[in-house]
Amino acid sequence: MKKFIILLLVCTISTSAYSENLIDMIIVEKSKRELKLIKNGIAIKEFIIDLGFDPVGHKYFKGDGRTPEGLYYISRKSTNSDFYLSLQISYPNKWDIKNARSFNKNAGNYIMIHGQPNIIKNKKIIKDWTNGCIALTNEDVKEIYNYVSINTPIYIMP
Repeated sequence: MKKFIILLLVCTISTSAYSENLIDMIIVEKSKRELKLIKNGIAIKEFIIDLGFDPVGHKYFKGDGRTPEGLYYISRKSTNSDFYLSLQISYPNKWDIKNARSFNKNAGNYIMIHGQPNIIKNKKIIKDWTNGCIALTNEDVKEIYNYVSINTPIYIMP
């Protein structure tokens, strides 16, 4: 019985210590090229980001080069993608799909917060180089990855 109580206490302590490090929300300000980690209503970390190659305005369909705007959530975390760590955003939602159909287009998918490509094709550094994702340095995305859990809300502002 004592072993069970001690194990339960250790699990509770480690779980609460882990959850204390998690954030409540991510806010992206596209116009400022900033991503903020929010905990208890306060921005605890800020990062410089790159966006899609045509960053102004909401994403309408696959291939438009825009980063979506609105309220989404982190739907998946991956260590196995074309980029150094990635956090998938829940784009497209039902509205996004309906909106893309009004253009007779596919809304697209796989909008992520991610690091740099695993295979660098062009060493020239350019601004806003993604197809609609939010890109950071590998060091920054590694830090963010540790603060974020699945279902963390992300609000992407113009």
